[in-house]
Amino acid sequence: MTDTREFDLTVFGATGFVGRLVAEYLLDAAPPDARIALAGRSAAKLALVKEGLGPRAADWTLVVADVGDPTALACLAARTRAVVTTVGPYLRYGMPLVRACAEAGTHYADLTGEPLFVREAADRWHDTAVATGAKIVNSCGYDSIPSDLSVYRLYRRTVEDDTGELTDVTLVASFKGGVSGGTVDSARAMMEAVAEDGSKSQVLADPYALSVDRDREPEARGLSDQAFGRASGIDPSLDGWVGTFVMAGHNTRIVRRSNGLLGWAYGKNFRYREVMSVGSSPLAPVAAAATTAGIVAGIGALALLSRAKLGRRVLDRVLPAPGTGPSEKSRRTGWFTMKTVAHTSSGAKYLATFAAEGDPGYQATAVMLGETGLALAFDELPEIAGVLTPAAAAGEALTERLRAAGMTIAVERA
Repeated sequence: MTDTREFDLTVFGATGFVGRLVAEYLLDAAPPDARIALAGRSAAKLALVKEGLGPRAADWTLVVADVGDPTALACLAARTRAVVTTVGPYLRYGMPLVRACAEAGTHYADLTGEPLFVREAADRWHDTAVATGAKIVNSCGYDSIPSDLSVYRLYRRTVEDDTGELTDVTLVASFKGGVSGGTVDSARAMMEAVAEDGSKSQVLADPYALSVDRDREPEARGLSDQAFGRASGIDPSLDGWVGTFVMAGHNTRIVRRSNGLLGWAYGKNFRYREVMSVGSSPLAPVAAAATTAGIVAGIGALALLSRAKLGRRVLDRVLPAPGTGPSEKSRRTGWFTMKTVAHTSSGAKYLATFAAEGDPGYQATAVMLGETGLALAFDELPEIAGVLTPAAAAGEALTERLRAAGMTIAVERA
């Protein structure tokens, strides 16, 4: 992209909770001469956000644009090298910006955890983005950068060691943090979409729904995201018990899409799943079983209530509202650790660790989205374009950026 754009990076949704966190992060993380814009639908709210950021944001520009105004979005996309967006649920509000960026050749990053959105974005705008050179990068927060980059780093290590292709790979997630209102609202948006069009349930049921070529994938047998058992059953080095990880359904599909986008570099028989650690206390087996059962029941209840107007009203009353979040103290005391055990076709075994301080859905996610935007705006990246994953778009650059930001990303041979 030639350097004729007015801005290097635009934060779209800057008046929302996570959008403000991203803007705050960029105050220190962006180069001093970076040309930053804050975008949203309310000029008054954008002005308040800029004022709250202090004098270091004095030169940042405010851009008014609404997802319902295609002309404004096209103008926004044409003015900037890259956009990061926190405006979700993306199924409801995200596609117009994807279109604008794909058509303008503008790089884009979001926080979606919605497979239905990624599938639709790829079907509608991948070819356009390829033609213009735009990198449309989905899932650049806790959904799904730790998963995606962990497997990418494992792949790079096997290439360095010449130990063959990845075969069976399992990620075990541990974390402390809350569930955001935006995450819950995204789940609701998907359930409502399925209620309106039952065929969309096939996307949610298919482990390879986001693949670039479904016919080239291995059989889905044994890839269930539901889990309950001892962690030592995954690898003797792991302690405690594991249960179902609520984010596995999206993360695993993103990782499998990366494999396809990279030419099936991970392996033709690459098999991947994710589970969640529930600790090793005497009550851990109960917690593992309850977690798995609770997730299944919760998804079922959400799907049922999302079908009717009365049910949606009930959900409005009991679920956290989008655009809300925890206190600064709570955000800073959160953490996450992802341990990924990988086996290769030669019999080698590896352990990847991806860990960071800060609430994963807020503090750490703001860092990940912010650094993705900076990589898209400033770094020399692979020439690949289209609707992409973090690993395919910027695997090496993003790894180094997140390490420099204080996150642990490491691979060791077990």
